[in-house]
Amino acid sequence: MFSVAGNTGSTKTTSYKVVLPFYAYGALSFLVACFLLFFTARTSGVHYFTPHNLAIVHTMALGWGTMMILGASHQLVPVMIEGKLHSETLAYLSFAFAAVGIPVLVYGFYFFDMGPYTQWAGLLLVLAFLCYLINLAVSMVKSKHENVHAYFVFTAVLWLLTTAIVGVLMVYNFSYHVLPKNSLDYLPLHAHLGIVGWFLLLIMGIGSRLIPMFLISKYSNNRQLWWIYGLVNGGLLFFVFIFLFALSRVFLFIPVIAIGLSIALFGNFCYKSYKARIRKKVDEQMKVSLLSVLIMCLPILFLIIIVIGLMTTHYGNLNVVISYGFVIFFGWITSIILGMTFKTLPFIIWNRTYHHLAGKAKTPNPKDLFSEPVFKWMALVYVLGFVLFTAGILLGVPFILQAASALLLLSSLLYNWNVLTLFMHKSQIK
Repeated sequence: MFSVAGNTGSTKTTSYKVVLPFYAYGALSFLVACFLLFFTARTSGVHYFTPHNLAIVHTMALGWGTMMILGASHQLVPVMIEGKLHSETLAYLSFAFAAVGIPVLVYGFYFFDMGPYTQWAGLLLVLAFLCYLINLAVSMVKSKHENVHAYFVFTAVLWLLTTAIVGVLMVYNFSYHVLPKNSLDYLPLHAHLGIVGWFLLLIMGIGSRLIPMFLISKYSNNRQLWWIYGLVNGGLLFFVFIFLFALSRVFLFIPVIAIGLSIALFGNFCYKSYKARIRKKVDEQMKVSLLSVLIMCLPILFLIIIVIGLMTTHYGNLNVVISYGFVIFFGWITSIILGMTFKTLPFIIWNRTYHHLAGKAKTPNPKDLFSEPVFKWMALVYVLGFVLFTAGILLGVPFILQAASALLLLSSLLYNWNVLTLFMHKSQIK
C-alpha cells in the first residue's frame, strides 16, 4: 500500500523482489474475501462470531490489509529512517511465514477447526511479525535518524505482535483452556488491539507522510502528529486496563473520546495538507485514499452507539456491531489501499522495468502503466457496493446484501485486473 520508489541520497530502497510478492498476495486475498462474502452474504447479519464471518474478517485483516502494509512498508521504512533495511532475508521469511499461516488459519476458521493445524498457523504468523519487528528495530538503530513516522510504525508493529499472541492464545484456549475465560470473551480485546494498535496507528503514521507527499504539499506539523500518537496509544492502553480489570462500561467513553480526538486531529492534518497543496488537480487515486479519511468517522459513530447499548441493555445492537466491523475492513482500510496501490505500485514496476534507462531514453509515465478507466469503474463499483452492503446489514435485508456483495466482488476483479496489468508490464523501449 505505501511505498516510495527510487533512491534518495544515501537511502537505498528495498528490492522490488521483496515487495511485489506481498502486493500479489494481498490482491488475491482481497479477491478471495469478496468471493467468500458473495457466497455467504445472506447470512452475514446472523452474528459476528460465525465461522464464515471469522474467515472473511481474517482474510481481510491479514491477507489483504496486513500483507499489503508489510510489503510496501519494507520500501518506505528506509526512506523514513534515511538508511537501509537491515535484512532482505528477514523480509522474505516474514512473507513466507505469513503466506503459509494465513490460508491455514482462514481454513480453520471457515470450518471452525481449532486443532493443531490452526494452532501452528497462528504461531507462524507470530514468527512472521517477529521477523518484521526485528528487521525494523535493527534498521532504526543502525540509521540513528529519529523520525515521528518511524515511531508510529514501530509501535504499531508491537501492537500487531501483541494482537497475534492474544489471537494464538484464544485458538489454543479451545483445546487447552490456557485463558481464565472463554475465547469469545477476549474477542473485543483481540479485535481492538489489531484495529487501533496496528491499523489505525500505522495508517495515521504513514498516511501523514504519504498524503502530503502525493498531494505535493509542504504542510507538516510534528507536534500535532505526536499528539495523535499519544492519544491513540493512551486510549488503547486505557481500554486494555478497563478490559483486564473489568471496570464499569461507562469508562469505555474515555478511550472512545481519545481515539475520536486522534481521528479528528488526523483529519485536520490531511485537510491542511490538502489546502496547502501545490498541484491543485487531485487525481482519482488520491480521491479514493482521501475518502478513507472520511470513512474513519463511521466506526467511531458506530462505537458510540455500541457503548451506549452496552451501558443501557448490557449488549450492543447486533446489526450495528457487524456494521462496525464491516466498515473498518471493507471501508476504511480497503479504500486507502485501493487508492494507494495505484499511487505506489506503478512506481515499483517502473523502477523494475525502466530504472536503468532513466536519462538515456524516453520512458512512459508510471501512471500510464495501468488502466485509468478500469480504476475509475473499480472505484465507482466499490463505493456503491460498500454503501449498499452497510445499508443491507443495518436494515437486515438479504437481497441488498447479495446485490452489494456482487458489486464488491466485481470491484475486486477490476482491482486484480489492473494489478495483473502492472505485474505483466514489459519494457516498450527497444
